Amino acid sequence: MTNAKKYVQTIQEKLHQQDRGEVEFLQAIDEVLPTVTHFLENHPEYIEQNILGILVEPERIIQFRVPWQDDQGNWCVNRGYRIQYNSALGPYKGGLRFHPSVNLSILKFLAFEQIFKNSLTGLPIGGGKGGSDFDPKGKSDGEIMRFCQSFMLELSKHIGPSLDVPAGDIGVGGREIGYLFGAYKRIKQYDAGVLTGKPLNFWGSKVRTEATGYGLVYFVKHLLAQEQDSFTDKTVFVSGSGNVAIYAIEKAQALGAKVVTCSDSSGFIYDPTGIDLDLLKEVKEKNRQRLTEYAAQKTSAVYHEGKSVWSLEEVCEIALPCATQNEITGELAEILVKNGVQIVAEGANMPATVEAVSAFHDAGVWYCPGKAANAGGVAVSALEMSQNSQRLTWESEQVDQQLDEIMQTIYETCRQTAAEYDEEKNLLLGANIAGFAKVAEAMSAQGLV
Repeated sequence: MTNAKKYVQTIQEKLHQQDRGEVEFLQAIDEVLPTVTHFLENHPEYIEQNILGILVEPERIIQFRVPWQDDQGNWCVNRGYRIQYNSALGPYKGGLRFHPSVNLSILKFLAFEQIFKNSLTGLPIGGGKGGSDFDPKGKSDGEIMRFCQSFMLELSKHIGPSLDVPAGDIGVGGREIGYLFGAYKRIKQYDAGVLTGKPLNFWGSKVRTEATGYGLVYFVKHLLAQEQDSFTDKTVFVSGSGNVAIYAIEKAQALGAKVVTCSDSSGFIYDPTGIDLDLLKEVKEKNRQRLTEYAAQKTSAVYHEGKSVWSLEEVCEIALPCATQNEITGELAEILVKNGVQIVAEGANMPATVEAVSAFHDAGVWYCPGKAANAGGVAVSALEMSQNSQRLTWESEQVDQQLDEIMQTIYETCRQTAAEYDEEKNLLLGANIAGFAKVAEAMSAQGLV
């Protein structure tokens, strides 16, 4: 066993002991750490400095209570969090998630992944994440507003345009960002750059809503191009029906693909004629309805209650999981392989389990990890920060072009880095090493901080 391998295993064992029970965080640790062993073997100075041991510990974990009042006058309370994980490359940057599943383990895993995702963009941003176990579903606008104001009352003490710049995530869209921004400027002062994902009428960036979905498809587009192929006439499965899924569908269709699925928390739609994007946007964005309404209005669509998109046994050439973590198990991955999948690109964070990733690699499927493939959202968030600093608003074409170029650079970086370790098709290894190397170099240069 090499010194590097022994060093990495020691860190893993320590974290499994200290953070036992934090399933999602430990899964992310076990995915990333073994792959950077190869890099550490060539850079023993980082072992001597214990850079990896320092990096896996968050710089700061903030937890706070969020009391708020519902429409009936009842006092309620939720937990709020902000994980400020690593600032070696710039201010902490990462979304806020409002969902009942939110806990310390999930946010630590998301923030840890965010470090490497942000590093891969080439933009000056560190890694962080936050949120609450508050569930916006079924709440009135007034209840959501009061919750956001209470949440920001505490969060405002820990963020700023040069310190920590949150954005949206699951359960936090333009409405929530608007309420959070309004509360911040009343508590502190007006500063456009303190949050990203803002509505366009107060310093939001064009293409930010579409960015993660568009960026995901751009990543795959560049992979296909290098393989002398394209999206034209490809059959695509997509999971989810939020921003990421909707705009991945939009861009894939624009590039000639036929997208035949989408899903929500209750089941999935299979529409062999292709997803009707206008109807999907009306159901999900305008009316905030379930996908059963889509099926009710489109006779070619079948709604599969309580089932996973990935259980569908139909031809699938490209899979874009855009829902949530661990949605593709090893068993479901085997179904995808049988369906003829060629590329799996993650629009969500860690949607494939360790067993699923292994099944894709064994079958020779191109697996594009979320830290690379879904970096488009945070990339445009960083561009929004630049626009706010300049007091400028860029046109959609300029932002979209920069997004495409950033995703091309991320893809090429992952593939070239993997090739350096004689594993050109292992984009997971390429993404992890390339993201880690940049952060490790910065941490080393800045000293033991």
